[in-house]
Amino acid sequence: MMDWLYPLPIFWMTAIVVIGIAVVCVLIYAIVFAFAGRGWTPTFKATSPVLLTPLAVVFGLIVGFLCAQVWQDGERASGAVIREAGALRSVTLFAQGFPGPTETRINEFVRRHIRDAVDREWPAMARQQSALPPMSEADIEAIDFVLSLKPQDEAQVTAQREMVTSLRNAFEARRERLVISRAKINWVKWTVVLLLGTLILVTIALVHSDNRATAGIAMGLFATAMAACVVLIASHNEPFTGEISVSPGLLLQVMPKE
Repeated sequence: MMDWLYPLPIFWMTAIVVIGIAVVCVLIYAIVFAFAGRGWTPTFKATSPVLLTPLAVVFGLIVGFLCAQVWQDGERASGAVIREAGALRSVTLFAQGFPGPTETRINEFVRRHIRDAVDREWPAMARQQSALPPMSEADIEAIDFVLSLKPQDEAQVTAQREMVTSLRNAFEARRERLVISRAKINWVKWTVVLLLGTLILVTIALVHSDNRATAGIAMGLFATAMAACVVLIASHNEPFTGEISVSPGLLLQVMPKE
């Protein structure tokens, strides 16, 4: 429903949302006062102002739930990337227990994992088109290679065991990252939020249909608050999309040097 909005910079996202809500607000204002000028004011004024309370409460609750959802998804996405980077860093550290060609080979597997994540997976996650394969080719080769090592002493036995554990943790974090990348607020929830906001604007206009200035001020205040809520949720909706998103910076920081 609003997928085209999420990748935009915050400035343009805000501008579009504000203009869209402003247009709706002006249309409601014009329609209500056009009918009020034709003698509908007593009917409109019969609308109880108390009606605004349940509408506002429901609107606030839904907005609060949606904010909690998107912030939780963002925290989970950040946590998955942090765990993945930490696990890969552990692999490179324990690989030092096998100096020479073995360490170089393991570091190359880590570099391939990170390059695949940055070059292929991140763009796909930003478009919410990421697939969920059990393991990437580089990951399968890495785990097979580490398991095939022949430790020469107790230190290498420990290093091999820790590398296997770290690789498994990196795979799990990667899988969680890919799953979270598909999380977003669906069109039904957006429809309810926008519908409730529109109903509140209509109710405000009806209640103040005998005073244009008061109606304009009240509608303007609520429209501003509504626009702020929509921008807040939309800018955080998809964890790996848009200006406020989780970047692969941590993975790049732990990439072994060639």
